[in-house]
Amino acid sequence: MKTTETPAPMPAESGVTDAGKDAPAGERPREKREGTALNVFSHGMLVLWAFMVVLPLLWAVMTSFKDDSSIFSSPWALPDKLHFENWARAWTDANMSDYFLNTVLVVGGSLIGTLVLGSMAAYVLARFDFPGNRFIYYLFIGGMSFPIMLALVPLFYVVNNMGLLNTIHGLILVYIAYSLPFTVFFLTAFFRTLPTSVAEAAFVDGASHTRTFFQIMLPMAKPGLISVGIFNFLGQWNQYMLPTVLNTDPDKHVLTQGLVQLAASQGYKGDWSGLFAGLVMAMLPVLAAYIVFQRQVVQGLTAGALK
Repeated sequence: MKTTETPAPMPAESGVTDAGKDAPAGERPREKREGTALNVFSHGMLVLWAFMVVLPLLWAVMTSFKDDSSIFSSPWALPDKLHFENWARAWTDANMSDYFLNTVLVVGGSLIGTLVLGSMAAYVLARFDFPGNRFIYYLFIGGMSFPIMLALVPLFYVVNNMGLLNTIHGLILVYIAYSLPFTVFFLTAFFRTLPTSVAEAAFVDGASHTRTFFQIMLPMAKPGLISVGIFNFLGQWNQYMLPTVLNTDPDKHVLTQGLVQLAASQGYKGDWSGLFAGLVMAMLPVLAAYIVFQRQVVQGLTAGALK
């Protein structure tokens, strides 16, 4: 005997049908309109912010190719011709080449030292439990909140007593100490997101802690290193207060000191076109570094949220 039964509707389907029937007819179009308005507002704010940031940069680049009379007579007009002699005059006569070389030496040495020491300290604080771990970590955090202006006078005497005043390597050591708290704070959170199974496998294969760190964990932390390296590069490249106090020798001035000296050395006969050319020279390496490593910076900032 055959029986034919009509299958009952599935609960999920009935729930979907009932929800579709109960939903008001005008709710979905209204949500769509609200989402469109929010997108238009957010995109408009982004365009406005980009305009406010890019316009001064473009104006500075444009002004660096004008002569002094055109800068004051028509500040917003395009240059009548490209005055490349402004850049040559700033590079040679204003000693921007020496300032640029000093800045590269100071920032390059301090950046390497900061990343090496900061990554080692952050790795130990993130992956090993020992007495005083949290105390040392919060000590680095406290260094971030300490105003550098309060340490200028004792820092001057300490550097002077060590015989490092007005020296490139003395300024490098100060930059490293200045940048270490943020570097340790950033990389500690990044090392905690890395998988522990890779390090455990290396230990099982007989690798030492040093080899595991430099050959396995450090390459895995490349996005975080690039991100914190960019931030430290920006802060150290644009640093003015520390070299002004600790580096008073004119032959060892960095770019920020050179720009101030270029602006104030000639008084009312200031070389405005050369000043803007020097300003663009100091600005281009920072922009180039961020443009090249933009993707790595974003990856390093969002790595902790993707675990």
